[in-house]
Amino acid sequence: MSAASGAVGSVVGQLAKLWGCRAVGIAGGREKCDYVTRELGFDACIDYKAGRLRDELEEADVYFDNVGGEILDLVLTRMKLLGRIVVCGMISDYNATEPHHVRNLRAVLVNRLKVQGMIVFDWKERYGEALKALGGYYAAGKLKTRESVVEGLANAPQGLIALLKGGNFGKQLVKLA
Repeated sequence: MSAASGAVGSVVGQLAKLWGCRAVGIAGGREKCDYVTRELGFDACIDYKAGRLRDELEEADVYFDNVGGEILDLVLTRMKLLGRIVVCGMISDYNATEPHHVRNLRAVLVNRLKVQGMIVFDWKERYGEALKALGGYYAAGKLKTRESVVEGLANAPQGLIALLKGGNFGKQLVKLA
């Protein structure tokens, strides 16, 4: 999954491990990749900033996408036959002046991929169930979280910029008091 050290990707990868799956993350920088494997327990993490993503990316049955853009475009070429892609975010395009144009869409046809968008509000009727399960994992020490915090509303723009540039670990917060 992309953005593996972020708020969503870190939880998705940890849940994958708890449910018996192999979890391979993609993150920006050695420090984030070390956090993902050593602290969160992912099987591996690929540093996309190291310039070896194309070589290190293995074939996948399932891909959870938080980033979109060039990373999703490359992952499309590495998906196994009948693979599944969950598109949960596209942060690479949120601040782009020109959105990324997917060049490898043919892979969806050739490999008969299932691509599904996912917005948290689609699951609002299961919020209580999710809160109970996630809270239980957290209380048992099986789910770890991390936050990047900026102090004061005046610094909120810097927090947003850091988020858009991948400068945060986990959830980006603004502390008001």
